[in-house]
Amino acid sequence: MTKILTNLDKINSQIQVAQQRSNRKATNVQIIAVTKEVSVERTQEAIDAGLIHLGENRPEGLKQKIEAIQANVHWHYIGSLQTRKVKQVINEIDYLHSLDRLSLAEEIEKRATKPVKCFVQVNVSGEQSKHGLTIDDAVTFIESLQNFTKIQVVGLMTMAPNTEDETIIRSVFKQLKQCQQQIAERGFAHAPCTELSMGMSNDFEIAVEEGATFVRVGTALVGNERGEQDEHEK
Repeated sequence: MTKILTNLDKINSQIQVAQQRSNRKATNVQIIAVTKEVSVERTQEAIDAGLIHLGENRPEGLKQKIEAIQANVHWHYIGSLQTRKVKQVINEIDYLHSLDRLSLAEEIEKRATKPVKCFVQVNVSGEQSKHGLTIDDAVTFIESLQNFTKIQVVGLMTMAPNTEDETIIRSVFKQLKQCQQQIAERGFAHAPCTELSMGMSNDFEIAVEEGATFVRVGTALVGNERGEQDEHEK
């Protein structure tokens, strides 16, 4: 059994236990293997282990892996996307996890050849180091996208603060869940908003307990061949 398979078995068990702890129905939590810090070869190992959702945060890394692997998988762009780089990315991915401003939405509308599943990024914690809308602005922003034919708001995304205080982490995830429910109840055709992208290597169990449907796991699943850590894995 490969290291990735061993890690995947452990993570699946942790997700199952987290669902049981929260009395949550055993709904399907999608694991996104964050491959941005590993090679094409390690990414292929992840696919061989059965992972079909892969996350990248730079256009260059995304292009390199798509061209080298050419597998039938779902590509997620999980990093902040500069407006000028939309054309490099938008028609190569299945999900964008960082929609956070009107100028980005307008460029997607201009460049996309088909509707793109988007998560609106919400900066629940209010940290200056993080991108995203405030909770109060998220609803208004999503309302403003009603006439955008290339954007489908499938859910919300956030990153919890880099802290060992579980109470703070849980509060952030809980607030995002409440915001997601509020938007879903509006019944927008362009924004079903049924999904929650939250939780990474160090806090995905708490995220699952609070309702995550997508968790973004890098180091704990595929490792980190570069031996460095950036904002997305802090």
